[in-house]
Amino acid sequence: MFYLDKEKLGLPGKQEPQLQAADSEVPDWPSRFKVLHQHAKDKRLQAFYDAGVVAGDTPLAETPLLAVDFETTGFNPRKNSIVSIGLVPMTLKRIRCHAAKHWIVKPLSGLSQESVVIHGITHSEIQHAPDLSQVIDELLQAFAGHVMVVHHRGIERPFLNEALKARLGEGIEFPVIDTMELEARLHRQKRLSWWQRFLGRQPLSIRLADSRNRYHLPWYRPHDALTDALATGELLQAQVAHRFTPETPINDLWK
Repeated sequence: MFYLDKEKLGLPGKQEPQLQAADSEVPDWPSRFKVLHQHAKDKRLQAFYDAGVVAGDTPLAETPLLAVDFETTGFNPRKNSIVSIGLVPMTLKRIRCHAAKHWIVKPLSGLSQESVVIHGITHSEIQHAPDLSQVIDELLQAFAGHVMVVHHRGIERPFLNEALKARLGEGIEFPVIDTMELEARLHRQKRLSWWQRFLGRQPLSIRLADSRNRYHLPWYRPHDALTDALATGELLQAQVAHRFTPETPINDLWK
């Protein structure tokens, strides 16, 4: 993902987002899917919502998960576009690399010089790439029935929502486990005191690479959607192993 460097939040001069430890409200996702299914007009979205989602008290070990990462052309989902997508199905015990999917798609907004520098996807690579509309069927089929695992939910959910609005005339909602937010719960509970700020202390980084390093996970080159999806899935496995249990209910983690 371009934008917040999932390292990722890491463009020079850009600050990390100030995530709160918890959101004020989390939907009852199974009930929400029923409502969304009733109101969806596109058959592919109807099928996605009809597949449903696990109940909130389902243990993590029994929850179908899908690690997801997007690379984008800029910061704003209403002005910028998805340029690549990486998906990796997973459970707490296993990451199914053989079932991973990766697409480079032609962005509606075009490429900027900044984004090319970040994710390395060039104009020649997108020249003959499909529009996102050509992969929507396969994408929604892969999403169906899963809880998405992302590192910073401010990218994947709003960018896909806007992308589908532009192509289908309606957006999408789905639950996510945000590995960045899980790190924020642990490391951003207390703001730095004025004295710490005076001494030049910085908040502990919750970027993807820095978070992985705390769990002694290997370094991967960032800004490739498939690699970052894999990295995010591995991070969740480590977070659960260290701070939660396989029996932790999914509604303790999803947003």
